[in-house]
Amino acid sequence: MMPVSTQLPQGVHVFERGWLSSNSVLLQGDGQAVLVDSGYHTHAPLLLDLVHQQLQGRQLDVLLNTHLHSDHCGGNAALAAHFPALQTWIAPGQAQAVAQWDAQGLHFASTGQHCPRFAADRTLQPGEHLALCGQSWEVHAAPGHDPHSVVLFAPSTGVLVSADALWENGFGVVFPELEGEDAFDAVGATLDLIARLEPRLVIPGHGSPFVDVPSALARAYSRLDHFRRKPMSHLRYGLKVLVKFKLLELQTWPLAALYQWAANTPYICALHRQHFADMSLPDCIDGVLTELASAGALRLEGGLVRDMG
Repeated sequence: MMPVSTQLPQGVHVFERGWLSSNSVLLQGDGQAVLVDSGYHTHAPLLLDLVHQQLQGRQLDVLLNTHLHSDHCGGNAALAAHFPALQTWIAPGQAQAVAQWDAQGLHFASTGQHCPRFAADRTLQPGEHLALCGQSWEVHAAPGHDPHSVVLFAPSTGVLVSADALWENGFGVVFPELEGEDAFDAVGATLDLIARLEPRLVIPGHGSPFVDVPSALARAYSRLDHFRRKPMSHLRYGLKVLVKFKLLELQTWPLAALYQWAANTPYICALHRQHFADMSLPDCIDGVLTELASAGALRLEGGLVRDMG
């Protein structure tokens, strides 16, 4: 897995990952090294190798988390173990849940995912300017996908680390909507913020860095409009993402075990109970699997489900 470097400013290095792990952004300069987001815990050994290759014996000083979904902070514990002086800074709003390690409040348990316990040293406050590796980075609140998420913007280079607020082709699942909270307006406000910042280069949470930001914003606004008009399509999309994410982790999954996992995953049970109760949970999952198989995302082989990347 080669790091992406095209069109990136000096001192900015992107480790582009798959959909199980978020991208990680390594900043270096003025004798400091900072990493933004750490991926999913199963990929932590690979992340450590990539970071060590770039640092060439230097220490990692600071780890920033744009938000605390397991695919963005799952490598935190491993990084802290390898770099004892590492400072971990997290997006605001969940510091107490991290301190008490409330897996339910952090939504790891409710999504059927896992994140090794880590500690946080401070929170990132929207509106503050961080001096990182010789550059000033602005912290901006970016609710929608996650109510506590932030994005990072460097005005001098026009680089935006957008996390899951903006991808080249859309944005992340709007998790508050899965919980029955109105959050599409928050998504729109975050897209408006990004438009006002006018970044020259966006490093998304997933996918390659891109420069055609107006086109990406247009696609994101269109997707948001679709979800507003057809909210059930977003709920079904959320179900597919939860199942696909777990399949990315396990690769091959007995169908019976998948049904059991779904029955024990609070997010899925709540979505089924509130929106798809006209069918059994296994039938609901079967429908999701059929859609994912039709899209080429998985293959059904007898009693097994196989990930197709």
